[in-house]
Amino acid sequence: MAKKALIVEDDGNISELLRLYLERDGFEVLQAADGGRGVDLARSAEPDIVLLDIMLPVKDGWQVCREIRGFSKTPILMLTAKGETRDKVAGLEMGADDYITKPFEIKELLARVHAVLRRTDGAPEDKVRRLEFDKLVIDLDSYELVVDGVKVDTPPKEMELLFHLASAPNRVYTRNQLLDEVWGFDYFGDSRTVDVHIKRLREKLEGVSDQWRLKTVWGVGYKFEVGEA
Repeated sequence: MAKKALIVEDDGNISELLRLYLERDGFEVLQAADGGRGVDLARSAEPDIVLLDIMLPVKDGWQVCREIRGFSKTPILMLTAKGETRDKVAGLEMGADDYITKPFEIKELLARVHAVLRRTDGAPEDKVRRLEFDKLVIDLDSYELVVDGVKVDTPPKEMELLFHLASAPNRVYTRNQLLDEVWGFDYFGDSRTVDVHIKRLREKLEGVSDQWRLKTVWGVGYKFEVGEA
């Protein structure tokens, strides 16, 4: 069965180019020329991936990403016009799975689409998917993070990063290891992606318990430390 891609892009030429190449690659393609329509189609059509521009009429890409994340874990690939760090960081913080800067090569974009889909196709069912610590529950089946008894809204990639670190308490991971093991070896981003997600997780977790913490190991990477705080 063909994968379904939703293109949310107000530039008709870019949208049609993307449609053409995605259809040639075997995708069923839906198109929206404004953010409001994009959210509606994401909800009703349940696409397998969303290609989302930032500068859109009605609702911009940031708002569309936030709204989609409110009801779906559908992978989102942001199309950024500038490639500035703040644009990339903002997209990742709102739950986007990857980004690509305009102008882009179609081959690279298709490679990123397939890479994102491979990373989000699911994990084997026999693996432990729920971890519990003092005042902390990380449930990867329901993608729920419960902190001190309160469910905290958390983007999927933040959940996966925290789960990965907490699955091996006190083990130190380099940024490149985390990129390989959480995002996938074919991820095109850089190590700043890890720093952004760690920062957001700390905002949710810092000071909750003295029995564990997300710790920076300077010059190396990060670990989920248990024991002495």
